[in-house]
Amino acid sequence: MPSKYRPQIVGWFGDLDKGPYSLPLHDDRLIYANNNYCAFIRKERNDQIFYTCLYFVAIILLSILIVGMVIFIFGFDHELTLIGIIGFITCSFGLYLIIPEFYQNAFSRLGSPIIFNRKTSKVYVNESYFFNFKVLRHPKVFLQPKKRRIQEYDWNDMHGVIIHNFSRNALTSTVLMVCQPGTNQVIDHVMLDPARAATGRMFVWGWINSFMVNYNSADIDDGEYKTDEEAKFKEDMIEGEGWPEWMVEAFNATSLEELATIKQKYNIKP
Repeated sequence: MPSKYRPQIVGWFGDLDKGPYSLPLHDDRLIYANNNYCAFIRKERNDQIFYTCLYFVAIILLSILIVGMVIFIFGFDHELTLIGIIGFITCSFGLYLIIPEFYQNAFSRLGSPIIFNRKTSKVYVNESYFFNFKVLRHPKVFLQPKKRRIQEYDWNDMHGVIIHNFSRNALTSTVLMVCQPGTNQVIDHVMLDPARAATGRMFVWGWINSFMVNYNSADIDDGEYKTDEEAKFKEDMIEGEGWPEWMVEAFNATSLEELATIKQKYNIKP
């Protein structure tokens, strides 16, 4: 049975249901929560360092191979020209795919936290522009490695799916499908939980769903920063990371009316 969210994402494994879950968190990606909002990191520092180094090496090797293929194409041995052309196209495509992966690992600062406000049902994202599922990109964005995507979403329009990440360890990822309001037509994707063993794939999704409906299994003191440490959390994880002032203030909005007042204060269009 295919996904009900169309177009279906590559690697789709299953759709996730919304609603409260009784599962405990069993995860260290929750960094802060209070009665209004919670924050999860989506990238762990050790993983970022490993993949940054891995993709950097891959970029160097592919660049060397591309130079070699050019020599084959314009060399004196015409029998190698076809091999050179095929190799040049293959290596160039590989480089085209790998550079964004290097960018998003090298420039995903402080774990790319994602914020969920349960009073307004809004979700806030400040992440690397390349931390997404796009394949076709304008060439000029490759000259902007620090380009950011800062966005506000409506939780009611976001739906969870599980995808395979095609690793040898059978890891899965949880992705939020952003749909047109009231439909299953996908207009955007947001990564929620990038790499997870199949047995733990429900922990983060289940906790967030429970939190958003005030279910008692979502303990707001489970985070790295305790509830009364909001100032320290913001100082360590939010300040200086490019979050708009209105958005940081909106983290604690307790109603849509208060959110509208905040946006009006900063001249943000509804």
